[in-house]
Amino acid sequence: MMNQKKLMKAAVIAAIYVVLSVVFQPISYGVIQFRIAEALTVLPILYAESVWGLFVGCLLANMIGGAGVMDVVFGSLATLAAAWLTRRFKDSKAAYVFPVIINAVVVGAYLAYLFAMPYWSVFGSVFIGEAVVIGTLGVILIKAAQRIQ
Repeated sequence: MMNQKKLMKAAVIAAIYVVLSVVFQPISYGVIQFRIAEALTVLPILYAESVWGLFVGCLLANMIGGAGVMDVVFGSLATLAAAWLTRRFKDSKAAYVFPVIINAVVVGAYLAYLFAMPYWSVFGSVFIGEAVVIGTLGVILIKAAQRIQ
């Protein structure tokens, strides 16, 4: 069970995820995406409560500007699974890989279906976007958060 401080932190993470997705909407949605908000998906390395914040944030962001019901359901569940695995393997470099792989597989699959495109090209596009955002902004975010902890 989360205490009030952790619940508030999860809510703030959800809000930041939504704001970043909406502010950067042109690059947050679609087959080619560099969703800046995905940098937050490494936060479970430090904060367990961020798992739920990321799930709710992704759910709301996909309701606002996503690719319909499939994006809301499967995109949000992919984020939840990736966040949970990131938390589970928080002491390993693999923690950074889960959001990249899970989103490439899951989001790549339904976007390929929705846009009638070859799976592997969409997989590659999502993979590259996730890898760039997490490998740069996500790493910077974790290093900064570790310094202020």
